[in-house]
Amino acid sequence: MMKIFFILLFLIPLFNLWWLMVVSYFIISFIFLFFPLNVFVGGLSYNFGMDLLSICLMLLTIWIGALMLMASSQIKFLLNNIFEFILILNFMVFTLFLTFSTVNILLFYVFFESSMVPILFLIFGWGYQPERLTAAFYLLFYTLFASLPMLLCVFFLFYISFSLCFYLISSIYNFFMYLGLIMAFLIKLPIFLFHFWLPKAHVEAPISGSMVLAGVLLKLGGYGLYRVFLFIWSFSLSYGWFWIIFSLFGGLVLSILCLCQVDMKSLIAYSSVVHMSMVICGVMTLNFYGLCGSLLLMLGHGLCSSGLFALANMLYERSGSRSLFINSGFINIIPLISLFWFIFSINNIASPISLNLFGEGMLLNSLVGWNYYSMGFLGAMALFSCAYSIYVYSITQHGFIYSGLLGKMSGSFNEYMVMFIHFFPLNFLFLSAYIFILWL
Repeated sequence: MMKIFFILLFLIPLFNLWWLMVVSYFIISFIFLFFPLNVFVGGLSYNFGMDLLSICLMLLTIWIGALMLMASSQIKFLLNNIFEFILILNFMVFTLFLTFSTVNILLFYVFFESSMVPILFLIFGWGYQPERLTAAFYLLFYTLFASLPMLLCVFFLFYISFSLCFYLISSIYNFFMYLGLIMAFLIKLPIFLFHFWLPKAHVEAPISGSMVLAGVLLKLGGYGLYRVFLFIWSFSLSYGWFWIIFSLFGGLVLSILCLCQVDMKSLIAYSSVVHMSMVICGVMTLNFYGLCGSLLLMLGHGLCSSGLFALANMLYERSGSRSLFINSGFINIIPLISLFWFIFSINNIASPISLNLFGEGMLLNSLVGWNYYSMGFLGAMALFSCAYSIYVYSITQHGFIYSGLLGKMSGSFNEYMVMFIHFFPLNFLFLSAYIFILWL
């Protein structure tokens, strides 16, 4: 299987066959769909292995990789450095694939940081405005700021445990090691007050960069927390309350801030931070519903936010602007895309039957069980999430449309396929939602 993966990943760009590349990613994803779920975690080699958590996120990575290519068709039509784009995208999928499959914490750190390189090249090379340099530096230095303490903690873990395997490291007894190990992942998610790099990067990144940022790269933080909590859970029992309260407060503030945004991509990026605040809260509760709900919400949010960014890009390609003051009345020229806008907007507020509903339902159960008073924050976050989702849908799709846009193309088959491939797993995986709770 690995031989097929490498051949499809690296030989196809040599022939510059865009759609064959897309089909190859889908073939790899279907191989993973039929992968045995009871696989032993060390089943690949000494340093690599997979469990259900890894398989879910690796499948999400490959799925989003194919959708990135499909949504970036303008790069193909304008011949904008196609070979370099495909090579960078392949390198990104490869590093994320290795990140989710390693059981060695030092290798995990190396691949975790390596995934920053291709997203930086995407923003530098295919970004929209000159401010993309500032956005890329924000992304780089926010991540590096918290990663150096983690690297020092990894060295010390080997010193005290004589092993770098997640499952063989002994429990730690130092608060500073606890802080150093989780801060890299909390900033990656990101947590409130360390989140500014995310909206900045989303606004300046091309559509492929925004899709992989929201769909996969944010999930690295949640995945890292799952792994390091195997040996630092005792500290989280003592200090987890601080992160839960801080994230609940930050999620409420940012959900209010979403109503103040006038840039579509900025609004969707802030809503991603709100959802990731819920993920942090669920992981920090350390109970069954919290951990499973966080996994479900990460998968659902990866598909939903990636779809919303693709929809925002479709409006941008027609109007030349992401401003909510300019984009309005698009239901007149792209009614089917408006239907997808409605579906993904209500999925963003956890409507039935999406994965978001399952994830947020389990997280609500987890947090209210943890402390009854968290219900006030959760209710307010749900109210404002509903408000900003309806706000962005109603402004962009209803109202008066600029007459110069009436002659624009109503929609292409490629755009409909991109949205349908986002929509189908997001709203039909509920039929097998029980699978995602088997890994605990």
